[in-house]
Amino acid sequence: MAIQKPSIPKGTRDFGQTDMARRNYIFDTIRSVFRTFGYQEIQTPAMENLSTLLGKYGEEGDKLLFRILNSGDAFANVDSSKPLTPQVCEKGLRYDLTVPFARFVVQHQNEISFPFKRFQIQPVWRADRPQKGRYREFYQCDVDVIGSRSQVNELELVQMVDAVFGKLGVRVAIHINNRKVLTGFAEIAGAPDKVVDITVAIDKLDKIGIEKVKEEMAEKGISAEGIAVIEQILSLEGGFAEKLAAMKALFEGGSASGITSETGLKGLSELEELFGLIDAAGVKAPVQMDLSLARGLNYYTGAIFEVKALDWEIGSICGGGRYDNLTGIFGLPDLSGVGISFGADRIYDVLTGLDLFPSALEQSTRLLFAVMGDAELRYVLPLAKALREAGVAVEVYPEAAKLKKQFDYAQKKAIPFISINGSTEIEGGTVNVKNLETGEQKAFELSDISGILGFIA
Repeated sequence: MAIQKPSIPKGTRDFGQTDMARRNYIFDTIRSVFRTFGYQEIQTPAMENLSTLLGKYGEEGDKLLFRILNSGDAFANVDSSKPLTPQVCEKGLRYDLTVPFARFVVQHQNEISFPFKRFQIQPVWRADRPQKGRYREFYQCDVDVIGSRSQVNELELVQMVDAVFGKLGVRVAIHINNRKVLTGFAEIAGAPDKVVDITVAIDKLDKIGIEKVKEEMAEKGISAEGIAVIEQILSLEGGFAEKLAAMKALFEGGSASGITSETGLKGLSELEELFGLIDAAGVKAPVQMDLSLARGLNYYTGAIFEVKALDWEIGSICGGGRYDNLTGIFGLPDLSGVGISFGADRIYDVLTGLDLFPSALEQSTRLLFAVMGDAELRYVLPLAKALREAGVAVEVYPEAAKLKKQFDYAQKKAIPFISINGSTEIEGGTVNVKNLETGEQKAFELSDISGILGFIA
């Protein structure tokens, strides 16, 4: 019988040595920026109780939750008169890091101080259709502050985005909107009870175009007059000041419906304050008010963010927003928070596509000691130990083999230096080190650690 070739589930990936070196470069860059703003790292379990996850991401989000069957004989005591899933699935894989963070805050509220600033870098899972840039298992790099309503927090998120992508060498544009503005859309469109439907439809604008968005809103029961008002808003052009003035006029009763939206005006006021702070802080990346930005997660209540690479087409690589009611769901009301998530996998694809990873990342080992026999092996072991203690990555080839084989090994692993020593070096107490790129070779006293370090640096 033929042995079936092993495989992994669609939408997941293996990560080899080069992949991990590059991923850790991204994670380390992001961590370093987060820490400069006073954020500290936490972790939460891969699985949460379904009661924690359900109802936090909207109807479409709930459909994408991976559910975990109860262990043991889950079907032994099933009551056929009740829905099956709740009886056999009590846990699920986390969909994002924000809801588990809210659960963490409520559960540990007596152990932390507010405002609580945390970051978290862990995998999440979504039962989505795999495609370019979209995976079922992927890492998020979340940074959140909870317990403060100040828009200085929103400013810091924008600054962190600016700093991270500046360090990575990726040109990005930062798009900002406000969920109160979107609520204003629904109110002046005469459909205040349809804000979620309108938000979900608008969130697809870049993917399906305005005509399909209008069709979807019509299917949700929004009137033709209301759709016309929303289309008018989405077609506004100009910079922040122009869009702000036009939106104020519409929310003050200037639309075809003549309806005033106090909620929408509040959202515009928040945006005006935030853009003023961004201007004062000297953020380098372009920042724009994007009235089509909706982000379909139901828990956002204020500013929302999305970041897109300017030189590589892949969709959003970073997103987040303000949430006022998330911890209230878990019994801790009136605790506002704001956060943003860096999509590590998409960032990886952008850096790969633009060839922006440093070449040195692929050099994990600086020096390889070739081995000619047992005596030569024992001769270099103390030196290898001393170099490792000095912080240098070195390898000792594990067995006596032909030099060509050892040279090939060094070449495949991109090891830049090799040391070949025989009886002459042992008798003279020296060690040879060769630069494989330039061909330069030097002999050092066995005890000259600083000289060897200087040569291979």
